[in-house]
Formats: sequence, structure tokens, C-alpha cells
Amino acid sequence: MITFSLVPSTSTLRLAKIKEFLALFELECSEDVESFVVAKEDAKIIACGGIAGKVLKDIAIDGLYQGKHLALKLMSELLHVAYEAGRQELFLFTKPCYVEVFEDCGFKYITQAAKTIALMENHQNLEPYCKSLRALRVKGNKIGSLVVNCNPFTLGHLHLVKSACATCDWVHLFVVKEDASYFPYVTRLALIREGLEGIKNLTIHEGSDYIISKATFPTYFIKDKRKIDSLFTELDLNLFRNHLAPQLGITHRFVGEEPLCVVTHEYNQQMKKCLAQVGVMPSIEVVEIKRIYHANEPISASRVRKAMQDGDIELISHLVPSSTLYAIQNILKKQEK
Repeated sequence: MITFSLVPSTSTLRLAKIKEFLALFELECSEDVESFVVAKEDAKIIACGGIAGKVLKDIAIDGLYQGKHLALKLMSELLHVAYEAGRQELFLFTKPCYVEVFEDCGFKYITQAAKTIALMENHQNLEPYCKSLRALRVKGNKIGSLVVNCNPFTLGHLHLVKSACATCDWVHLFVVKEDASYFPYVTRLALIREGLEGIKNLTIHEGSDYIISKATFPTYFIKDKRKIDSLFTELDLNLFRNHLAPQLGITHRFVGEEPLCVVTHEYNQQMKKCLAQVGVMPSIEVVEIKRIYHANEPISASRVRKAMQDGDIELISHLVPSSTLYAIQNILKKQEK
């Protein structure tokens, strides 16, 4: 008889058994999984799946039980746990060879990267989101786009957006929604709106689950760190190019030049290849905007955060617009109390 149980990530001994089971499939246990649903027969683990926020991951089924409806039963249990926690809209990362299995469980394929990883969702909200974007479409020959985190919003970000708007008929700016930054999403969005007030040919889009966060990206079945970065970029950009950009008629995507960080520089280069693939429509041209400097160093959000740690308001005043400076001063005052 097959039984199902819920195992919290805090259950050290039971979690160790799950890790051993996942290792049989060359999978690693993700650190962000809050709880696992485990299927057992005669005290032996035969399947498991984890829940991390809105994402289902770490899913594995003993080969002897594949094709015996265990996947459907496991997913039903996982969905029940997620729904009980108030999470109705879920995403699932899997290997492309298992897409059909999860389609039978009610999930819909969105996109994939190479032949390594596929993204699926259960509530099929992508089309309504695309429809909402179509309603914001503005006519023009050159339509630009930016995807920003702004942790926090700096004069460098302001320069990037103004440069894009100066060369485009219209620009769409997407804000990363994931709260994995020093400044929470609500604060980042407010500072972006204040800092860009007055720019006429710009639409600021609130955060979306379809601007994929690296915090949710699975690393548990990819061991090569460089490959993880590459696949994340490809998955994110395929979703942007094939689903989001066409709704708004986007022709260009703007990024800041990266003179210091090798990883970000490589990301920009891969972005150029992914968005402007020959024979793949729509083709989007990637434009790198040169950074602006203060005191011979690039203005960056990380430099602002370092200055905050040092309490250097004088330096910060040269790196951010007045609205961001005011917010930072309030934060530092609260920390002093």
C-alpha cells in the first residue's frame, strides 16, 4: 500500500532520507524547499516532490513505479498542500522529457532552454497577462524595453532609462518582482516611479511572475555553475522574446554596459545572441549603454549599498537622485534608533 506524508524541511532525519532518495536520480535537495510530499511503500520512499513558494521542484519517482499513475497522485498531493497554504498559481521546472507527464497532471508548457530544462504552470495565467500587455501597446517604429531590479534606484539607472527614451518612440520598463533584494519590491517600485516622474514616453510595468527570478530557478539537477547561469538566461529570454515582447511590439532591449563584473558581461553577450537569433521572430536588438561614473568609479546600486554600510551620505548624494537619497536617509535614521 502506498502512503503519502508531509515532511517539513526542519525534520532533519527525514530530510536526510529524502536527500538519499534524490541522489539516486543525481538530484540535489534545494535549500529553499519548505516541505516535501513523500510517497512510501513498505517504509521505502518511492517518490517525492518539494514546494518552495510558488514553485514545485525536487520531483522524483522510482523507475519501477513510473507509468503507474503515481505521478498524478504525487502531484495531487503537492497541489493540495500548496492550495492549503493559499498558493493557487504554481510553476514547475522539469526536464523536457517529462513535460508530457506533467501535462497529464494539468500543467501547461511555457518555454524551455536548450534540451535541459522546461518551465510549466498550472493556472495558465500567461495568456491573460499577455492580453493585459497588449492593452498597453503604443504604436511606433522603435519600441524599447528594460528589465531592472534597482536595488536601489540610482543616477546610473536614470541615465540608462533616459538614454533609451531619447532614442525610442516608446519604452517599456519591467521591474523584477522577486523580494530577494536589500530594498523590498514595494520600495524599489516607488523609488523607480519617483525617479522617472516626468518622462513622457515610458510605461513602468509592475512586477510579474513571468520576468523570471533567479531565486526560483532550479539548480538541483544542474551541477555546472556556468551552465546554470547560461540556462537561466536562455529560459528567461525565450519567455521574454516569444511571449512578452510581441504583445508590446518591442524591437530593442537596453542594458547597462558592465565594465567590472565578468558574469554580467557574459549575460549581456548571451542576451544579444538569444534575442537576435537569425530566423527566429521576433528579433530584438540589444543595446548596451555606457555607464556613468563618479570619482572614477561606475555608479552602481552595489556601491550605494556599500556607502550605506559606511554611513557615507556625502558619497550617496552623488550616486542617487533626491528621492532615493531621502529614502536612504530615513532608513539610516531608523537604524540609528
